[in-house]
Amino acid sequence: MSFMSFFILLVISVVVSAVLHFGYKYYVRPGYNSFISKVIFGWFGAYWGSQWFGNWFEGFNYEGVYYLPAILGSFALLIVLVDVVKSVKSQ
Repeated sequence: MSFMSFFILLVISVVVSAVLHFGYKYYVRPGYNSFISKVIFGWFGAYWGSQWFGNWFEGFNYEGVYYLPAILGSFALLIVLVDVVKSVKSQ
C-alpha cells in the first residue's frame, strides 16, 4: 500500500467519523478520545470496504482504493462497533 492510498483511507475515516461523532452525536462517550478511536477503527472499515462490498466504479478509484465501498465499509464498521459497545455496556 502506498502512502497516498493510506492517506485517502485516513481522510475517508476522518470524514465518516466526524459525521457520526459530531454531526449525529452517535457515540458511546462524548469527547475527542472517542473520536480518535472512531478514526482508527474507521480506517480499518475503509480498508476492508472493497472486500466486503466489492469494487464499484472502475474509474473512481486510486490504486485499488475504491471510494464508495471504502465509505460504506467505514460507516458499517463504526455503526456495528458503537452498537456492540452500547449493548455490552447496558447489560
